[in-house]
Amino acid sequence: MNLIPPDTTLSGTPKTRSSRAATKAQEAALPAAPAPGVASVSQLSAKLSEYLTASELKKVKEAYRFSDEMHLGQVRKSGEPYISHPIAVAEICADWKLDAQAIMAALLHDVMEDQDVKKDELIERFGAPVASLVDGLSKLEKIEFQTLIEAQAENFRKMLLAMASDVRVILIKLADRLHNMRTLEHMTPAKKRRIASETMEVYVPIAHRLGLNNIYRELQDLAFSHLYPVRYRTLSKAVKAARGNRREVVKKILESVKNTLAIAELPAEVYGREKTLYGIYKKMRSKHLSFSQVLDVYGFRVVVDSFANCYVALGTLHGLYKPMPGKFKDYIAIRKLNGYQSLHTTLIGPYGTPVEFQIRTQEMHRTAESGVAAHWLYKNGESNLSDLQQKTHAWLQSLLDIQQQTGDSAEFLEHVKVDLFPDSVYVFTPKSKIIALPRGATALDFAYTIHTGIGDHTVSVKINNEAASLRTELRNGDIVEIVTDPDSKPSPTWLAFVRTGKARSAIRHHLRTINLNESVELGRELLAQALTALNIQPDLPEPTVEKLLNESSAKSMDELYADIGIGKRMAALVARHIFGLVDDDLVSLPAHPHATPGELDPVTIYGSEGVSVQLAPCCLPIPGDQIIGQLRRDQGLIVHTSDCAGAKRLRGKEPDRWISVQWGGELNRRFDCRIRLLINNEKGILARVAAEIGESDANISYVGMDEDEEHVMTQLRFTIQIKDRVHLAHLIRNLRRVVGVTRVERERN
Repeated sequence: MNLIPPDTTLSGTPKTRSSRAATKAQEAALPAAPAPGVASVSQLSAKLSEYLTASELKKVKEAYRFSDEMHLGQVRKSGEPYISHPIAVAEICADWKLDAQAIMAALLHDVMEDQDVKKDELIERFGAPVASLVDGLSKLEKIEFQTLIEAQAENFRKMLLAMASDVRVILIKLADRLHNMRTLEHMTPAKKRRIASETMEVYVPIAHRLGLNNIYRELQDLAFSHLYPVRYRTLSKAVKAARGNRREVVKKILESVKNTLAIAELPAEVYGREKTLYGIYKKMRSKHLSFSQVLDVYGFRVVVDSFANCYVALGTLHGLYKPMPGKFKDYIAIRKLNGYQSLHTTLIGPYGTPVEFQIRTQEMHRTAESGVAAHWLYKNGESNLSDLQQKTHAWLQSLLDIQQQTGDSAEFLEHVKVDLFPDSVYVFTPKSKIIALPRGATALDFAYTIHTGIGDHTVSVKINNEAASLRTELRNGDIVEIVTDPDSKPSPTWLAFVRTGKARSAIRHHLRTINLNESVELGRELLAQALTALNIQPDLPEPTVEKLLNESSAKSMDELYADIGIGKRMAALVARHIFGLVDDDLVSLPAHPHATPGELDPVTIYGSEGVSVQLAPCCLPIPGDQIIGQLRRDQGLIVHTSDCAGAKRLRGKEPDRWISVQWGGELNRRFDCRIRLLINNEKGILARVAAEIGESDANISYVGMDEDEEHVMTQLRFTIQIKDRVHLAHLIRNLRRVVGVTRVERERN
């Protein structure tokens, strides 16, 4: 059943549509003869007829006619009628055998964005599920954003959240992006680079995460060709030349493998495959190789009939060629996050060249090529989903968790992109459950992956039954046990080493909500000082506040203050923005728009502000030290000593994030400080040193020691709690008088 009669064509002649009635009049006036730039739906119709019912095809036909009517007169950059694009997108979706609702949404995916069709109208014509899919695919053109980056981030946020409730959204979006990338040559060079970069950063990782390997590889190569056209052409020529040189080697390997498997009576399909150009380029870049040094441009795939025969085929191949040590991976026993399963092995083939083999079953092969879309027939209800689709559903649901804890669209996208890295490590819970994490993930990431509540209350961790640091990077096969305490809370320092989006968003959410009052007060003080430096009265009138909130996307001044207090916004930049909004009578003196943070009055700190003000662990400043403050995003104000080597390195990178700070007058707390002692290795010396520290009214919170090879001298390292520099000087004088102590000094980074 065709969507339209076979002799019907779609005209590419540009027309202007002012109303639905005008459109129908124009359509009636079209000549019977086909015009240049014709698009046909016969191929799409044939594909859909293979698996859709007659009633479903009728609904798709209605969606096609509506889309054709809405896009009448609209043409693409290539000159083709615009309707050819929705048809091409629907055809890609039909290859995955997506259901009728998804095909209808693919045909209608641009009518809301381009033709201003309302969601209510789509609901009335095609039903709520189709309208929701189209809405999830539509960009937010009507909302004004401060920057292009903010607009893109909000579009991605909306699309990913729609995808979390219905994975068909992203499948249609990937089909849309694939067709756009295939026809990108008609765009300007700048637009090509922007779209290609966006594809490489977001859509390629999503395709990989969903296991859509065919699209993943094609999008990667298409993006590569537009981002680096000269490199792409050069590499393409080199690969074509290499095909001739390596044809004999490939032929010999294929024949040897087929014969060996036949002798072993293993039914199998064997074929060679060429690595993608981007895959070759990435290997050349990462390993600093020339093209001639990349020997494994070709790989081979062995598809067998059963799970058990995968391992039999592996043994047979290892008998034919010698395996390379450390180059075997079993993705069947432990599948990848996206459901991919295969055995990977690299063998030393003829002439000493390394040859990569992938061994899998037919079912594994279908999943490897199409991932979550393999034989997709969309079902309602998680019980009807395959194992792969259930895992994908769980990942998509985690996007909702991140959204609930995230402040803005750019931050949401940042968290999600972290989770889209393809490389993974696989670790075990104490009950042998396998947990997949991004490569480089830490023990704390593991805790947050299990549950946000467990991550928030984590105090320590055991890896393979041995105590380890929370920042320890996990390796494949590690057994991880988390120890929690209900009184424990997330620390801002955790943000420096967690890798997963879920962990980062949970920690940031906690810091925002639990320490909101501290952040608001700090932000209020910083903004007041920045305004004073520009000779603007800190008490802003209501109209100015209203303008500021509208332009800054903050809901209230407290939210704006909190953003400044946690380092998300710069007080000096907000103050200069206010300078452009205020009336002349608010400026008390001639303003100095070039004032820098260093010229502001110092911020006074007391060391008891909580997590919105932190003393840097690298130098551990104490009252009496000359200090300087760094505004770190989502960590608030970090206080360093002025001579801190780490601070000096950081100041060169972000000079605008440094402000003057000073100690307050009354400091009713103690501060950590590190000291180092060189002592004679004699009986009772440690007890004498510890007693002297106690008598000097200081507390010991940590002690460590290092002996020299001859066991004559020992270096003691203490972290002690003291009042200020005067107290420290008094303690050091007392320690130098202890018998057996040869040197005492404050330890600096």
